[in-house]
Amino acid sequence: MVSTQLGAAFAKQLFGTVGPASMTVLRLGFAAVVLLLWRRPSLRLDRRTAGAVVGLGVAIAGMNMCFYLAMARLPVGVALTVGMAGPLTVAALASRRVRDRLWTVLAACGIALLGWQGGAAGATGLLIALACAVFWGSYVPLSARVGKLLPGGDGLALAMAFGMLCTLPMGLAEGGSALGRPTVLALGFGIAMLSSLVPYTCEMETLRRVSALVFGVLLSLEPAIGALVALLVLNETISLPQALGLTAVCVASIGVIRGTRTARGTTPGDPPLTSRDQGPPQ
Repeated sequence: MVSTQLGAAFAKQLFGTVGPASMTVLRLGFAAVVLLLWRRPSLRLDRRTAGAVVGLGVAIAGMNMCFYLAMARLPVGVALTVGMAGPLTVAALASRRVRDRLWTVLAACGIALLGWQGGAAGATGLLIALACAVFWGSYVPLSARVGKLLPGGDGLALAMAFGMLCTLPMGLAEGGSALGRPTVLALGFGIAMLSSLVPYTCEMETLRRVSALVFGVLLSLEPAIGALVALLVLNETISLPQALGLTAVCVASIGVIRGTRTARGTTPGDPPLTSRDQGPPQ
C-alpha cells in the first residue's frame, strides 16, 4: 500500500509536465509491457474470453484515468476514498444482510463529508472520483470472470495492454512530444513499477500467507495511508470533515468485509474483496 501511494504521489508531481491522461498511458503501458514479457500469454482466445478481456481492459483504463483526473483536482486521500466506494458497494450488494447495506449508507455519508470542499474544481473532482468508483466496482466481477477463463495472470496481462490502448489517444493528445522525453519515460517507468509490479508481487505473496478477510481489512486502510503519504510527499492536508469522511469509508469497508466473509471465504489464496487494477496496479 505504501508503494502504491508513493507511486500516486510521484505521479501527481508530474502532472504539470505530462498531465493525468498521459501519466495513465505511461503507467498502464509500462505495466503491460512487464506483464506481457513475464506471462507471455497466448493471443488465441475464443469470443467469450476475448469479450471478458476487453471488458476488463475498459474497466482498468477507466478506473486509472478517472483516478488520476480526480487526483489532479482533489487530495490523494479523498480521491482514493471515493474510488473505493465502488468495490465496497459491490461487496455490500452481494450480501443479503441488512447490516451490510447499512455499511454502504455509512460509506455514502463519508463520501458526502469528503465532498466538503467547495469550488468548481472540488465538485468536478468528486464527480470524476465517483466515475472511478463505478469502473472500480465493475473491475471486481470482471476480474473474477477473466481469472476463471484465463487463470494465472494471462488475462490480466492482455487486459492491461488493451486498457493502455484505450487511454492512448487521450494521453497522446494531452502529452504530445513530452511523452518521448527520456526523463519523463524513466519517471513513468518508476511510477508504473511502484504502482503496479511491487504491489502485485507483495499482494500475491501476502495472499499465500493470510486469509482474504485479513487481506481485505488491511487493504481498507489504504485511503488513510494515501492521505499520510500525500501529506509527507506533497504537503497535502485535508479538512476535519474530510478526515471524518475518510474514517467513515474505512470503517464501512472493514464492516462489509467482515460481514461478507462467509460468502466469499477466508482461506489463504482467496481473492480479496477490494483488489486493484492489478492483479497489479491496483
